[in-house]
Amino acid sequence: MPPPAQSHLQEIIQLPPGWHGAGSVSSNVLHRIAQYAGQQGPLHHTLESGSGRTTLLLSHLSSDHLVFALEGGGSISQVKASPLFNASHVTFVEGPSQRTLPNHRFTHKVQLALIDGPHGYPFPDLEYYYFYPLIVPGGLLLLDDIKIPSVRRMFDIIRADDMFDLLEIVDRNTAFFRRSKAPLLDPQSDSWWLQGYNRAYYENTGARSRSRRVLASLASITPKAVKERIPLRVKKLL
Repeated sequence: MPPPAQSHLQEIIQLPPGWHGAGSVSSNVLHRIAQYAGQQGPLHHTLESGSGRTTLLLSHLSSDHLVFALEGGGSISQVKASPLFNASHVTFVEGPSQRTLPNHRFTHKVQLALIDGPHGYPFPDLEYYYFYPLIVPGGLLLLDDIKIPSVRRMFDIIRADDMFDLLEIVDRNTAFFRRSKAPLLDPQSDSWWLQGYNRAYYENTGARSRSRRVLASLASITPKAVKERIPLRVKKLL
């Protein structure tokens, strides 16, 4: 991380957790963002949902940071008014991400994406849907507030996916993933059977289907007297 960004990191960390009324990631998370960003090399394009201390930090780490956020508790106004904010590197798309994301035209792939917008189901899932195709192999996906059950469910799905490798969970609340070299799951497909979260179910149902086909073929050559002695639970499979 360049020395100026390191200096800003220390100042941003010193801001109180209640610096604005919409909550904030921990100082440990800010440290880890800076460290991982340093490993990535220069960040040309990044994005996040939600706004706060992470926005201040990424305004120095990224040359083009895109923020989808809704003003709440000063989450946007506090950032814009802060002397630690590098406004020349940040574009805000203000409003509910449920509305702004579907209408936004993305022009760049990104090296880092942070999901920390609305947390009620299915809104984090919607943000993931628009974010994940943009992340380049080797890029970072950060998921905050995984203690919330609706977000935790999405965390479990992403963790099982071949597209992402879990790097760590910071303070038991913020997950850091790295985009793998696995093929992108087409966002306009179904493809549920290709997802790791569904793999065991798919393989199990596939095995049952194969068993049914075998039993059905045996049924055609099995004498009637033998069939009558087959238990009902087995007959249901024929």
